Amino acid sequence: MKMKGQVYKSTGSWYDVKGEDGITYQSRLRGKFKQEGIKVNNPIAVGDFVEVIPDEQHENSGLITEIQNRENYIIRKSTRKNGFSHILAANVDQALLLATVSFPRTSQGFIDRFLVSAESFRIPALVIFNKKDLLNEKELDKTFDLCAMYDHIGYETDLISAQTEEGLETIKKHLKGKTTLIAGHSGVGKSTLLNKLIPGLAQKTGEVSTFANKGTHTTTFAEMFEVDAETKIIDTPGIKELGLVDMEASEISHYFPEMRQYIGECRFNNCLHVNEPGCKVIEALEEGEIFEERYMSYLSMLQDYDSHR
Repeated sequence: MKMKGQVYKSTGSWYDVKGEDGITYQSRLRGKFKQEGIKVNNPIAVGDFVEVIPDEQHENSGLITEIQNRENYIIRKSTRKNGFSHILAANVDQALLLATVSFPRTSQGFIDRFLVSAESFRIPALVIFNKKDLLNEKELDKTFDLCAMYDHIGYETDLISAQTEEGLETIKKHLKGKTTLIAGHSGVGKSTLLNKLIPGLAQKTGEVSTFANKGTHTTTFAEMFEVDAETKIIDTPGIKELGLVDMEASEISHYFPEMRQYIGECRFNNCLHVNEPGCKVIEALEEGEIFEERYMSYLSMLQDYDSHR
């Protein structure tokens, strides 16, 4: 008997599918699924709604026969296969980037790439800075400056300590009633945060090596967890870098909210906002309406685009 289910975990060839009967079926794919228009190395992602047929011979096993249309998805360049992409998660309400200014450092360029990716898939994003308890005065000031900048642009931000639980109640309010993708570098405290949000989860946490100030990977596959009946969190493996996928150079500025308002006002229709005369974005930058750091991130993304053509 075929039923609808949702993918909670993907290990590449097996999928944990929670059926509408509340049972989780260890499932595999029937045949090959082709994705229209995108080359991906994972045809099914966590968060996907699927049709599954329970296996009568093997208890709690199943066969996935169909993938339902996705409302949205968030994607990154594949680390294993050149020219391919990897879907981090599908059907999410929002994306939360957990960042740290130290232990390990999350660069602003990485934060901006994440936000641009989320914007390109029309997924609301939050930037949450963690490890407040470890920061010195200079690092705290830097974090507050970053929060003020992203708040001004229109993003929700916060500074928390998952370890000491400071700010945890605010995070719970952000997550309530939604399916949230949580992403970030290895070592920023995603597993610690999840363990605090979902008591009894016991996700493995990894030490940050002080020598390289980089985290160790503790999550190897994306997985969805239930905080309560209406609230779900998708944990993703630590991301080292986030290459922009299927984006034209002329589109990138559309995914910077502070630039988007000037689109169409430049003298030239194909303006890339670099050094063209009559560019409203450059005018806004010179007048202090656009943060210089954000504009530098934009130029870096343009440069990446050119080098990969």
